[in-house]
Amino acid sequence: MLRFTLYYWVLIVILIPSASFVIVSSSNEQLSSKQCEDLGFTGLALCSDCNTFSEYVKDKELISDCLKCCTEDSDDSTSKITYSGAILEVCMRKLVFYPEIVGFIEEEKDKFPTVKVQYLFNSPPKLIMLDDEGQHKETIRIDNWKREHMLQFLQKKVQPYSASS
Repeated sequence: MLRFTLYYWVLIVILIPSASFVIVSSSNEQLSSKQCEDLGFTGLALCSDCNTFSEYVKDKELISDCLKCCTEDSDDSTSKITYSGAILEVCMRKLVFYPEIVGFIEEEKDKFPTVKVQYLFNSPPKLIMLDDEGQHKETIRIDNWKREHMLQFLQKKVQPYSASS
């Protein structure tokens, strides 16, 4: 126990003060939503999250990838973004573990005509947000979302009717 406690004191005293720098994005290169998802960056990450991440993780390549996948911070940067539709992707066999998502699909999904459900083997529950051309713009994991969170998010972010109708 003493050895374990000593280890944490070393971490606190030596490593944390040395991790107090902030990374500023030096690359204007942005990766596609699919590339970011393949790297493990999903959701609507803000660049300030990457800066916080850099305080704890010293892998410069990983931080660089984070910065290529983030959204610049601003007062209203994510609240203004809307999408023309979405795909709720989930594995049918795993649905038993996600009662909130089942409830949404069975009772609420019809309120959103531009949201489609797609069953894909072994896929974790996620929303794939679509632009006006139907291209994937953002992927958001929703494993732990409650039904009311899905409703609020889709009401704010998804246009009620497709542009083609």
